[in-house]
Amino acid sequence: MKNIVLPLSALLFFSLVYAQEDLSLKYANSITSEELKDHLSILASDALEGRETGERGQKMAATYIEHYFKSNNLEPIVNTPSGFSYLQSFDLVKIMPTVGWIKVVDETYNIFEDIVYTGNRNFNEPVRSTLVFIGEGNPNDYEALAAEGKNVLIYSTGDRIYRAQKAEMAYKKGAKNVFIIQEGSSDNFNRMVNMYKRYASTGKLTLTPEPEEAESGYFLISELLGASILNTDEKILKNAVEKSRQGKYASLIKLKSKEITFYARQEIEQVSTENVLGFIEGTDKKNEYIIITAHYDHVGKDGEKIYNGADDDGSGTVAVMEIAQAFAFAMKEGNSPRRSILFMTVSGEEKGLLGSSYYVTHPLLPIEHTIANLNIDMIGRVDEKHVENPNYIYLIGSDKLSTELHALSEKTNATYSKLELDYMYNADSDPNRFYYRSDHYNFAKNNIPVIFYFNGTHEDYHKPTDTVDKIEFNIFEKRVRLIFHTAWEIANREDRIMVDVNPEELSIESSN
Repeated sequence: MKNIVLPLSALLFFSLVYAQEDLSLKYANSITSEELKDHLSILASDALEGRETGERGQKMAATYIEHYFKSNNLEPIVNTPSGFSYLQSFDLVKIMPTVGWIKVVDETYNIFEDIVYTGNRNFNEPVRSTLVFIGEGNPNDYEALAAEGKNVLIYSTGDRIYRAQKAEMAYKKGAKNVFIIQEGSSDNFNRMVNMYKRYASTGKLTLTPEPEEAESGYFLISELLGASILNTDEKILKNAVEKSRQGKYASLIKLKSKEITFYARQEIEQVSTENVLGFIEGTDKKNEYIIITAHYDHVGKDGEKIYNGADDDGSGTVAVMEIAQAFAFAMKEGNSPRRSILFMTVSGEEKGLLGSSYYVTHPLLPIEHTIANLNIDMIGRVDEKHVENPNYIYLIGSDKLSTELHALSEKTNATYSKLELDYMYNADSDPNRFYYRSDHYNFAKNNIPVIFYFNGTHEDYHKPTDTVDKIEFNIFEKRVRLIFHTAWEIANREDRIMVDVNPEELSIESSN
């Protein structure tokens, strides 16, 4: 057999590749289930009172994360009058509903008993009006139906983010007020009302700078009440919506609204909160940035019940901390990443992705040079689908903007972690719409490629039973190491991750 002699340049290339792989393994191994458990046992303890945004427990969590970043020699990059800080502070508007109702003929439906009101507006006096039924409120519907200057009624098949997007579109099309019918049974709607009622007891938080701004929410009503307002039944209502999807509006136009009266008043105050950020500067490609995120807030407490949020999202928070420490070890040994990395735990996610929304509108690093966001939200549990094979993780969004990022993610997993990468929730048809429901979405909206890491749903979601003892630390460790390996590869590859998928696919019109 003939000897093959490689040129020196090729030998140097392969030696660099293998050196990077060895370093990736070396520093990934510093991420341990023991340390993950230690941190999570603090952040998800009763002492932190469920980490409600703006409350004492959230502030305590911020201090803990800040101290950790500082002790690992991450840089503070928030420029404040008193010097550089790890805390990006921002103000929210807290809205406490006091009274609100919809009256239909002689029947009155009260907020947080029969209906929900999510808006910021205080009405000076009750409003009497009929409603214009606009179907699902898609762009084509507004071309076919006159909504400008009207109080509009929309039929929704989605979650709160979907509804907020539909309301926003309605206001842009000139609607005065928005009413949304939520698809589903009365029992499901009542559960939703109870959930909003609990959130309302602590106040709705928003980034909206002008609390009296009209374009700020909607009345949410049940399918049964919506049909009653339109003088019909649920079957006919659904049939009219289905025909409108086909561009047939005659049945929709025939549904005429009764005259209703509606009203809402609420108290408004200001709340401060903060994102916690730690920075590691890169070497030769330091002006390109990777952001690794998780939200450290949760939903607080209800009386004596504490919603610890161990999986949601204590798991993501401690993952960011451990990944940051692994890169800090590399930096200490002279192996800093080529690209810079921002480790950011955000607040206000549970209130509408508020912390990440604030960051992208007040970025501390240039958005145009931010090449990827890896977002971690619930990765410490095993869902029912994978009980027999817990060696998995759900990936969402990896191919939405960049086929390069998706391919890199797949190759990195095959090289190091060998997890089953489950893309079930990545499908455009996924009714859960998880792609739109965590902090990565605010980066994706700004044309930044993302990967959202997720373990799926479980029975303890947003319940006091989401506790540390339910976390599967062995698979948790393996998932965190995969995210580290992926970040290491993005940070040290020669070429930046490129956007090569049409970003228009992110629009609400295409996500129906």
